[in-house]
Amino acid sequence: MNPDAPGGRIHSTDPFAVPEAEKSQVRRLRGRFASTVTLWTAPGPAGLTVSSAVVADGDPGRMLGLIDEESEFWAAASAAGRFAVTPLDPGDRQLADRFAGLLPAPGGLFASGEWRPTEFGPVPAHAATWAGCRLTESRPCGWALLLDGVIERVETGSAGSPLIHYRGRYTELA
Repeated sequence: MNPDAPGGRIHSTDPFAVPEAEKSQVRRLRGRFASTVTLWTAPGPAGLTVSSAVVADGDPGRMLGLIDEESEFWAAASAAGRFAVTPLDPGDRQLADRFAGLLPAPGGLFASGEWRPTEFGPVPAHAATWAGCRLTESRPCGWALLLDGVIERVETGSAGSPLIHYRGRYTELA
């Protein structure tokens, strides 16, 4: 194939990427914070990959997360008043991409893989750790919606390595 022919060369960089000088300083700062990749699901079912999540210990314990207000997950979670949060591991990269809308999902998000039904939403069958939460509050926060949920159920299995999001890419602990 002639690389100078139309369509003969594949870009080595993202042709749609925002130039460095035009990137938001806040977004660049956020990219330097490593975050655990989690899957948030709700009855319906609906789900969303979230890397802006915090567990706040207390009585009661709480789950906080920044989500897309226009997501199907938010519509389902707000209607049900509950949701499940599962930390993902390095083997879940495709699952994370599918629920982030980065990979196609023929038949729907839950059509592939095995799922365990719970009252809080489906949980990946292989997940050893997850939390079931009751939605208590939501409010706009930056360009996202901050969800606050009381943790009502916790399953903790063997602790494997988490899937981490850092500087726009997945990585794992060394």
